[in-house]
This record gives sequence, structure tokens and C-alpha cells, in this order.
Amino acid sequence: MAFSRRGYRTAASIGAFVAFILVLIFGSPWYRDWVDDANRGLLLETLAWPAWWIDDDVPLRDLVAASLKAILLVVFTFGFITLMAGSQLSRARGGVAAFLAGWASYIFAAALAALITAAIYTDPGPGGAVVIATTGSSYGLITGWIIGLASMAGRRP
Repeated sequence: MAFSRRGYRTAASIGAFVAFILVLIFGSPWYRDWVDDANRGLLLETLAWPAWWIDDDVPLRDLVAASLKAILLVVFTFGFITLMAGSQLSRARGGVAAFLAGWASYIFAAALAALITAAIYTDPGPGGAVVIATTGSSYGLITGWIIGLASMAGRRP
């Protein structure tokens, strides 16, 4: 998936790969514990949002929801960057368009992944689902520039 048939790296595959690395490293239980130990700043604390964990004290539904949220974030990032690549087919396409498409894709992917997995969490309620989706979009807004920079490096259609 990281390479197309011709061997070129596409913007969507690079963006999804960087999203996978962000989720794998910054969503890990070890990073989350390190962030929770002290005030690490807005960016470092926000990077821990798609946290996945393995814990006996947490209900199984919450473990599945957290893991699914991390997986859906990567899948939706790939999908949204692929869908937004069509907007770059004009003559004016360039680095700025790829950057903004990658950033916006990550915002939408995080919000949608959070909204879908909110139904799995133990009793979030309708208001809780909106709050969970809002935290996802905030995560995408604060950290999406990383995906935007990565998608600039890929080949666009």
C-alpha cells in the first residue's frame, strides 16, 4: 500500500504511513504514562490522543473502542487524502494545496474515527459522542500539519 504499481510514493500512502507512526509511537501506553507524569505542553499532550492500551482494569468495550479509534484514524487518513487529491488536479496544484489537503484530511479522519468509536464506549450518551468527536477534530487541528508536510512529499495524481 505504501507504493503504487509504478513504484512511486503517493501522497495518500505517505500520509497514512506517517499517521500510523504517530499513532504507534505517541498513542502507546508508555508515551501516555510519560505525558501524564508532568505538564509536557499542549503539543506533546495532544499527540497522545489516539491512545491505545492494554489494561485489565478497563472494560473490554473501552479497550476495543480505543484500538478501533487508532486503526480507523489511519484508514480514514488514507481515504480522505485520496479523496482530496482530486482537488489538486487543476493547473494551480502545488505544495500548499497538498499541505492543506493532508492537514484537512487528518482533521476529518480524527473526528470521524472518534464519532464512530463513541458508540462503543461504555455509556457516552449523545452529548458525550459529540464531545469525543470534538476532541478528535481538535487533535487533527493541532497535529494535522505533520500529515500535511508528509503528504507534500508524495506524488499527486
